[in-house]
Amino acid sequence: MAEQPQVLGLKRSFGFGDRLGLATPGHLDAVKGSGFAPIFAQQSIREMRRTKREPVEVMRAAVEALKAERWADAWGADADHLQTEEDVQRTAREGFTFFTIDPSAHVHKTADELNDLELETAYQKLAATGAVQANQAFDLYLGKSFDLGEGARIDFEDRRALTRAVVKYGAALAHTKLMNGWIAKACAGRPFELEMSVDETPSPTSPLEHLFVGLELKRLGVKLVSLAPRFTGEFEKGIDYKGDLQVFEADYKRHVAIAKHCGPYKLSVHSGSDKFRIYPIVGRLSGELVHVKTAGTSYLEALRVAARADKPLFREIVGFCRGRYETDRATYHVSAKLGDVPAEPADAELERAYLEHDSGRQILHVTFGSVLGGESGTPPYKQRLLELLHKRADLYREVLRAHLGKHIKGLLAG
Repeated sequence: MAEQPQVLGLKRSFGFGDRLGLATPGHLDAVKGSGFAPIFAQQSIREMRRTKREPVEVMRAAVEALKAERWADAWGADADHLQTEEDVQRTAREGFTFFTIDPSAHVHKTADELNDLELETAYQKLAATGAVQANQAFDLYLGKSFDLGEGARIDFEDRRALTRAVVKYGAALAHTKLMNGWIAKACAGRPFELEMSVDETPSPTSPLEHLFVGLELKRLGVKLVSLAPRFTGEFEKGIDYKGDLQVFEADYKRHVAIAKHCGPYKLSVHSGSDKFRIYPIVGRLSGELVHVKTAGTSYLEALRVAARADKPLFREIVGFCRGRYETDRATYHVSAKLGDVPAEPADAELERAYLEHDSGRQILHVTFGSVLGGESGTPPYKQRLLELLHKRADLYREVLRAHLGKHIKGLLAG
């Protein structure tokens, strides 16, 4: 039995977040026989903080479930969205094998809005910090052309576009290199894998920007197993992809070519839950070079169990989440409005209104921290939900198998 996580390499993979520690059996059923390498222990530091869990608990939940199921194949453990050396040390100590570096605090998120003078000023400030060396990017890339194969080519002919890429990602690249060193030190010689995430920005990562990031990582000696760009279109939490599929496909195809050229490394689809419209495109174009990351959708399936097996509890949680939504939505990309769904639907409509409707799903999705780890005085929803899931483990496993299995079937449909 494969009781401990391993590195998975350049094999298509799927990340299963588990905010309650009881979802692994259903995740196992969803991935079994699919050809996807699973990551069963996956939780971000932000999620751990909000659910009041520790890395050791996340790892233990996956290990114990896999041991009980006698799982024999390789699996991974993702220490997601790491930003500090302390985060690295806490997760490495528990045996995590996959480290997602989140340098979003160092990305210049409004770089696309700067005029020429503001852009040059921002570049000079960045160079003054030492995050980039003055003129180095221009010496390395300006005027150069890169053949990505199959007729795809990217030219660094526009000085403004190159300057914008450096301003947008220069400090993030420097921080990624620093974190790579922290992770190598914390792992003390044992194998590990790196993902870099730059998806949490207002504007998409252009192919030119992705190529700049990929080339710079190679030059800096940072080897990735996967990279998460900000793709075109809308990747809102808990609902399907919003955007033009033809535009997405053309853009994604170029990102795949860049990942092959600069790595190869996998493209990682963050906020990957429930993006059914794009799964066939992603699966068809990526081949093995894809990683999809899900988290909140498994929590919503836990609430589905409540909607079916304990409607009074589900109604209480819905009312509580409606009261928390305007506050909790602040750190998430969502568009739901409270008025989009009724506060008190009939029993026959309860599950549909909040788990089949986009706004209902998002209201429940982004308030998970308040439900599972709220401040003193919060009703004990977490304990009641855990007790229900233990009692109805069969139902939880069934809904997870169906819902996450639908994700994987979509990826295979391409």
